[in-house]
Amino acid sequence: MSATTHRLETPGTDLEHWQLRVDLAACFRMAAELDFHESVANHFSAAVSEDGTKFLMNPRWKHFSLIKASDLQLLDSNDSETMQRDDAPDPSAWNIHSNIHAKIPNARVLLHCHPTYATALATLQDPSIKPIDQNTARFYNRMTVDLGFGGLADNEQEGERIAEALGKHNVMMMGNHGVTAVGKTVAEAFEDLYMLERACRTMILAYQTGQPLNVMPDDLAEKTAAGWDDFRAAGTAHFEQFKLLLNQKDPSYAD
Repeated sequence: MSATTHRLETPGTDLEHWQLRVDLAACFRMAAELDFHESVANHFSAAVSEDGTKFLMNPRWKHFSLIKASDLQLLDSNDSETMQRDDAPDPSAWNIHSNIHAKIPNARVLLHCHPTYATALATLQDPSIKPIDQNTARFYNRMTVDLGFGGLADNEQEGERIAEALGKHNVMMMGNHGVTAVGKTVAEAFEDLYMLERACRTMILAYQTGQPLNVMPDDLAEKTAAGWDDFRAAGTAHFEQFKLLLNQKDPSYAD
């Protein structure tokens, strides 16, 4: 690529590409509505090439609640000059997302943020999610916990380490940091992020009672987690319903 960023001038020239932009922009607005964002930090991305090396991502230091489809930058993991340009993305965003998309091509959509309850749980010595109700059991044996935090991901090494820690998983609790969710579609990744924050809220509230957790036995936890597979379509419906709510309030995300 000769340029790091690209604004699609005529949305209709590539409807699939534009729809991905619209859905990802909607995801930023949803995260802002749910208070999953943090200042002008945190970042979401979506691969547009088969190998994952080319991807859309939010520009540096733009508030989630203001992001539009046309704002998203088109970046290339193989472009060594990306961070030298005037419109370079946030360094931590570049190091995390370029490494994950390049090394894990099936991570088509990548959502990284620091929502309140998930981040609080990530600060504990044991930040794992115990199967104590239906939502927490959703993630039983279906996520990973990264306890190797190496500081702000402002260097290539930390980005590579995070990609290796994520591996084949769709959800990662990032100790001393936050969370990451990946999926085949924006809706799929968003639903995991949404349910993860709810599960973490349940964990934090349960811990606050000071009483022992009623952790499900392994067979029940696995049965409950497997049962969620039949409800995957609900995630897409949830995303579409949320977009309808956004359209009523402020449809500018699709611009």
